[in-house]
Amino acid sequence: MLRVHHLKSFKSSSIVLVSIGLLFLGACSKGDEASAPNSSPAASPVASAPNASSPAAATAKTDHPKQSKGGQVVESGPYHLELLTQKEDTGTHLDLYLQKGDNHEPIPGAKVTAQVQLPNGKQQTLELKYDADGKHYAVVFPVKDPGQYPVKVTADINGEKVDGRFTFDR
Repeated sequence: MLRVHHLKSFKSSSIVLVSIGLLFLGACSKGDEASAPNSSPAASPVASAPNASSPAAATAKTDHPKQSKGGQVVESGPYHLELLTQKEDTGTHLDLYLQKGDNHEPIPGAKVTAQVQLPNGKQQTLELKYDADGKHYAVVFPVKDPGQYPVKVTADINGEKVDGRFTFDR
């Protein structure tokens, strides 16, 4: 009888210890999520924007929020890349602000391309043209299929390559 009582006591104690351990692990993991940044610019420089409407996009921080146009921002060294997207009847209008320095000076004359992955996995490469009046690069992406579109922008600035990754939903 004594052994049965000790066995029941041991089982109850084990259950309590395991439960406390699981609660502790759950609390620790929630603390890590709260203290971890939403993105690492080196690993995934994707940002969310009001017009990007992408819950999967991570937020990238910028040191110059006053100069933001309200789009997705990637800071890459001395360069500021900001992508704004707008749905149109003919597709999605992409505007890329390519700027340099703390003053965010526009960079005309770069060769800018966007490699867009369609929801079906296929890719399409677009060349963005510089709009001198708007001081940004632009193109209309003609696809209108619903889904999420990851975008890799590459700017060749006098032989120097600058990349930014973005996402938009259609």
